[in-house]
Amino acid sequence: MQQQTPIIINACLTGMIPTKKLNRYTPISPSEIATSALACAKLGASIVHIHPRDTDGKPTWKKEIFADIIYRIRSKNKNLIISVTTSGRFWNEFEQRGDVLDLKKDIKPDMASLTVGSMNFMHDESINSPKMIEQLAAKMMEKGIKPEFEVFEPGMIHKANYLLNKQIIKDDHPYFNVFFGSLGTAPFHASMIAAYCSLLPNNALWSSAGVGMFQLDANIMGLSLGGHIRTGLEDNLYFDRMKLKRASNESLVKRIANVIKEMQLKIATPVETRRMLGLKNT
Repeated sequence: MQQQTPIIINACLTGMIPTKKLNRYTPISPSEIATSALACAKLGASIVHIHPRDTDGKPTWKKEIFADIIYRIRSKNKNLIISVTTSGRFWNEFEQRGDVLDLKKDIKPDMASLTVGSMNFMHDESINSPKMIEQLAAKMMEKGIKPEFEVFEPGMIHKANYLLNKQIIKDDHPYFNVFFGSLGTAPFHASMIAAYCSLLPNNALWSSAGVGMFQLDANIMGLSLGGHIRTGLEDNLYFDRMKLKRASNESLVKRIANVIKEMQLKIATPVETRRMLGLKNT
């Protein structure tokens, strides 16, 4: 089914695992992350997903570093939608995971990730207890920050639907990233997209995200079924299947933007994406 609404491109720029050693194009410093975000926006991204690093290049939860990145982006592009991570992959205290949600005014994020279940990655685990999920959800609602649901297997949508139905999260335009191919969670398979789509709320917008070699395939499958796009180095370090060419965020966004155009679909601007997601204009 051809998508009639403009396509949202969500660029996940850094993540917690990529390093310069793994891929020299990985943006690490606030300046590099902001520069990559702005470049991806020029290529068609309307959402950027932010993971900060400390001065040693290690993942951090500190809101001051988030603030530095957000300021650098907003000083050049006020419309670009900024989503911040509340991941507990390397720490699992609510005070740390929710620290970024306390940012205010010009450096307040538009959205924040909410992983609605626990799961295993290839080498480690991500623990998201029911209490933690609901605490983060409540704080997002209190602060006026839109949740970005991260779902790695269909059962996580069941939890998201519970939060929406109980109005723990009040959102008329819920947004989901649905992931394929991460070992330990939903594989890249037709049965998985059917399961995801059967559980998503009728008013949901969703982006298809593939991990590693499945990224481009999952993106194209999502486009063909009415979904939007998540791409970037957080999910995939390589441009090719044989892992011979390192990708950059810019090359990944440019490639999928070209695919969208070849499919005769329209890429959503940040203003259009804000309207689709029910976010205020800046």
